[in-house]
Amino acid sequence: MELLVASGIGVLTAAGVYLLLRASTFPVMLGLTLISYAVNVFLFSMGRLAIGMPPLLREGGDLYADPLPQALVLTAIVISFAMTALVLALAVSLHAGSGSDHVDGPPPGGQP
Repeated sequence: MELLVASGIGVLTAAGVYLLLRASTFPVMLGLTLISYAVNVFLFSMGRLAIGMPPLLREGGDLYADPLPQALVLTAIVISFAMTALVLALAVSLHAGSGSDHVDGPPPGGQP
């Protein structure tokens, strides 16, 4: 199961970095979202991958799920939602002002 989660985090990160390197604002936004998902899964997996275990330590039990990464993931979800809304507002403003959705300005050739 650890290999599957690690592979999923790697694929999400690789796809996010690939989309961040694109020259259009929408793929950049999707890349940021994928990277934030990868970070969330990574933080969540830091609390041990224990299925069916209680979130707190009971007497006589040695396996438990750590609640701190769960709280960190919830906070990261809220922050990533706010950042996505901010980037979307900036992208709409950029498109309205310049008529192009390219990150570095108008594309080569001068056509928007």
